[in-house]
Amino acid sequence: MENIFTIAEFCLYHADAEQKIKKTHHARKLIESDQLSFESIGPVISIGKTKFPDIPLLLAPRDMPRRRLNSAAGKIAFFHALAHIEFLAIYLAWDILYRFRGLPEKFYQDWLQVADEEAQHFTLIRRHLLEMGADYGDLPAHRGLWDHAEDTADDILARLAIVPRCMEARGLDITPKMIEKFNSQDDQKSVKLLTRILEDEVGHVKIGSYWFKKLCRQKHLNHEKKYAQLIEKFYVGKPKGPFNRELRIIAGFSNAEIDWLEEGA
Repeated sequence: MENIFTIAEFCLYHADAEQKIKKTHHARKLIESDQLSFESIGPVISIGKTKFPDIPLLLAPRDMPRRRLNSAAGKIAFFHALAHIEFLAIYLAWDILYRFRGLPEKFYQDWLQVADEEAQHFTLIRRHLLEMGADYGDLPAHRGLWDHAEDTADDILARLAIVPRCMEARGLDITPKMIEKFNSQDDQKSVKLLTRILEDEVGHVKIGSYWFKKLCRQKHLNHEKKYAQLIEKFYVGKPKGPFNRELRIIAGFSNAEIDWLEEGA
């Protein structure tokens, strides 16, 4: 029987992208056939030793080129950026699973599901890029999401607040508008792809909300107040709106949390 933490360690500390995708799907199949052990084995390797592929070239967010969606180059740049987000999301799901031990088995099952779905998203977007004459790695990208993972490597509540409930939740606000733009261009392939991703991402943020609230209750913390405290501590500035209240409510946000986000956003 294989161990989930051994697989997680491979996915985090080996750079090969194809092997990472295969291992992730393999782990999901193992859990479906009850062939995966959740026994904690260690030691846990430092997050600073995580390995990434040689490409794409990583730049600071401010140095990323900006392109409009009404050109072929602009569409490629958009989907390349999205592919990179989904690729990093595989790492993020594996890392929260790997780094934080002693939690219920359901926690690890949930984040393995997220890792598997993020891997599916990456494969679908890469295929879309190839159809447009490009590939993942052709353009630069940035590692902003991973910076947040490193900042919260020692605090499970901070990780849940900042990654699924802040950075990933931003997709719930932005993606519907992108779907509208591609619809207006009658680009139904892009619409179908983004719609699939959005549906899954609502579920991923919902998983983050579930565990954030559950762990807050165990620590006798008010989850709404704790969320605000952690955003103020770990996020530079305040998340920008507008916020998609309908999707965020489905994904486990309270109206009070969204009201707080909207104040001064």
